Amino acid sequence: MKRLQLILVLLLSIMVFKGAFAAAGDELLKLPVQDAGRIKPYDTFSKEMLEIVHGKSKFEGRGAAEIVMTWMLSPQSWQTKKIFEVRNHEVLKALGLPAVERYFSGDEIFSSPQFGSLIQDLQSKRETKEKLTPYFQALQRLEDQLSVFREIAGGNMLRLIPPKEGTVWLSVVQFEGEQQTAFAVLTKSFIGYIGGVASHVSASELKQLASEMDSAVLAFREVARKNNPGLYSVDTKVNVEVFYNHFHPFRWAYIFYLLSSLVLLMVWSMNKITWMKAAWAFASVGFLLHTFGFVIRMYLMDRAPVTNMYETVVWMSWGALLFSAILEWIYKFRFILLAGTLGAMVSLIVADTAPAVLDPSLIPLEPVLRSNYWLTVHVMTITISYAAFFLAFVLGDIGLIYYIRGEEKHQDKIKAITTSVYRAMQIGVVFLAPGIILGGIWADYSWGRFWGWDPKETWALIALLGYLAVLHGRLGGWLKNFGMIASGVITFSLVIMAWYGVNFVLGAGLHSYGFGAGGVEYVSAFIAAHFLLVLYAWLVRKK
Repeated sequence: MKRLQLILVLLLSIMVFKGAFAAAGDELLKLPVQDAGRIKPYDTFSKEMLEIVHGKSKFEGRGAAEIVMTWMLSPQSWQTKKIFEVRNHEVLKALGLPAVERYFSGDEIFSSPQFGSLIQDLQSKRETKEKLTPYFQALQRLEDQLSVFREIAGGNMLRLIPPKEGTVWLSVVQFEGEQQTAFAVLTKSFIGYIGGVASHVSASELKQLASEMDSAVLAFREVARKNNPGLYSVDTKVNVEVFYNHFHPFRWAYIFYLLSSLVLLMVWSMNKITWMKAAWAFASVGFLLHTFGFVIRMYLMDRAPVTNMYETVVWMSWGALLFSAILEWIYKFRFILLAGTLGAMVSLIVADTAPAVLDPSLIPLEPVLRSNYWLTVHVMTITISYAAFFLAFVLGDIGLIYYIRGEEKHQDKIKAITTSVYRAMQIGVVFLAPGIILGGIWADYSWGRFWGWDPKETWALIALLGYLAVLHGRLGGWLKNFGMIASGVITFSLVIMAWYGVNFVLGAGLHSYGFGAGGVEYVSAFIAAHFLLVLYAWLVRKK
């Protein structure tokens, strides 16, 4: 076991140091860019722009940094490239494009005679102030894709030099004199480098071209810094963000959670109790990586990172692992830690693979959220309660599987799972109730009223009352083991509605800063599948 722990520590150290050391050609990635209300590295900017247009951070195996720069240097060469992603079948039909395809060129989409009329329909719909349907949301995304491509191609969106006065940085088309000359040298070295990559020059030649590009970027940065040194003192955060982008701490975290889950499953199937130490070791490393990624986001944004769906999923999965570890340490049932690692792993995988729905971008706060104190005590408290309810949900799934496999022969495990579900619900209620009260205080501070039956407030209260009803039902003896386990699964739908449904389905209320779109069909199928699982387990039990 000590040998395993040493290997894990060495592996973690190697991963961190590998991400920390720069390679030749990386200086372009660290070039500061002003975009979306903050200063970010060109690495982040290019990935976000390519994801808006293409839906991915790479195109034909080429990185976003290369792709986005060539949009500006040679926009005409991209007119026939199938780079624009369109998924909505209604939009494709309206444009006369084949529904079996997903990517199209700018000529295919924007040269279509129907495109102009569709955008006019979108504008008319927006003027009604109604919630946009999926069709109009897809049209709006298409409009954004065209806008982003054109603005970058025209040199208006890439803001690289701080102004002598004011706060809005200068875009490429505004460069003059020395600035223009330095940027021309940068682009020339960039073209030389990607030309070397395309022609498969030797490793030594490619390294030399990359070094020349690094030198050109550093020279340009000195010119930019000279224009306003105070606004350009962002090196540390830019470097940390590039490290964060390439290290992927949450991805490594779910890999270690997966390893822990596999070991725990073997503990169950092969009754290897001594392997629990290995499971704990893998889970601990995953938790450290999870925490590390969370701390980096806090440092980069100077706030608690729980202001959008992606961040709350990351925070919720962190809390689920923490609560499972605490309950496992107390009860030593073994499956509690399994529920925590499985839940955290699945949550992080979803967050990592669905950027269109769970946007991982580091976005500045909406004005109503610009209070680190209230953001911490209200939003983090509410969301950590969801972590406990999520743990109860996963435990409920495990309990239902045991009912399906045979209630009598798994009676001891079912009883232990029932206890775990009950405890997890108690933890959730202890956090959710104060979180709602603190939210009311913040609402009074921000909006001048404690409670207004806003959809977000209402559904949070419904979720609290639902879980209180379950706890009282168990305490009063109305809910037996099966009822308690089934409730752990069913009542989580209230959390999903309060957490996801209000923002992504209703899209109404004062909590508009949390609104989004997408994934409704998957979430609906997820809920329906679990209701069917409860029904099937009940039927098996009755039979």
